Amino acid sequence: MSFLTPLAALVAVAAVLPLAAWAAGRRRSEAVGRSLALPPPQRRSAIRAVAGAGAVVALALAAAQPVLTHTARVRERTDAEALFVLDTSRSMAASTTPRSQTRLDRAVAAAVRLRAAIPEVPSGIATLTDRVLPDLLPVADEPSFDLVARRGIAIESPPPAGSDVRATSFDALGQIASGNYFTPKAARRLVVLLTDGESNPVHTDQLAHALGRGYRLLAVRLGSSGESVYGRNGKAEASYRPDPQGRAVLNGVADVLGGRTFDESQLAAATSHLRRAAGRGPTTATAESTQTRSALAPYLAGLALVLLAVALGLRWPNRANVQSAVS
Repeated sequence: MSFLTPLAALVAVAAVLPLAAWAAGRRRSEAVGRSLALPPPQRRSAIRAVAGAGAVVALALAAAQPVLTHTARVRERTDAEALFVLDTSRSMAASTTPRSQTRLDRAVAAAVRLRAAIPEVPSGIATLTDRVLPDLLPVADEPSFDLVARRGIAIESPPPAGSDVRATSFDALGQIASGNYFTPKAARRLVVLLTDGESNPVHTDQLAHALGRGYRLLAVRLGSSGESVYGRNGKAEASYRPDPQGRAVLNGVADVLGGRTFDESQLAAATSHLRRAAGRGPTTATAESTQTRSALAPYLAGLALVLLAVALGLRWPNRANVQSAVS
């Protein structure tokens, strides 16, 4: 157990003063009572005093924010790795309205969800325009993956190497095979592509030759014909029109690589397919670990409220009193 704000526990010192004053006064009153042959004071006052001091202590401990930390060793697959490739071309900035989530926003959320479905498979992130560039090589640390996905991915960052009107080229996926994205020990290599399917013409023969052995493709298509790319002024850019052939192009790439394509509305089916593609295999413990924290402050605050009620002499109304009051 640890405390996030330990200095706040010094407030508990305030409970010592009234408790000490009460104890001194009680001893004095008992001495006077004995000298006058009076009956001893009721124990109820002592209970209230202790409860009041306990309430202060409980609140002080709650202010110190105690947490229980559990550390678990991360296990990773030794035979499989995954690479999530996110299309960051300009068309992925399209959305239904200026305030709606963009295709890229939805792609990032889908990547995080799909990654969580294969927790033991080391997974990395790369971006795609007319080239594939790594953002995170496959790692077993799921929080690191989520952090890079949510904070490190942006439209045309980095920008494409060329100056074509349409930047995306699925031909660039062939660079995965020669780019050392996977370790040699990974016999099962999963490539998860998240894109709107809008690409320049694809040389499927070359792509099949590069990724035809040892690679398994799962593609998630995002976007619809009713979306537009909006500028900072909130107006749709006239230069962009959704490509109606995007679905067919992406299906063609998946077919030639022996993969599967899912629409973003089929994310549950895509998740199940990814689990089956990953399968099961040997695992090993890594040097990394994950920590989970359980906050105890809410429970201490609740205990303080109960003790405060006892200190004030409050009583819960019983059913008979409530019924009589109503009648």
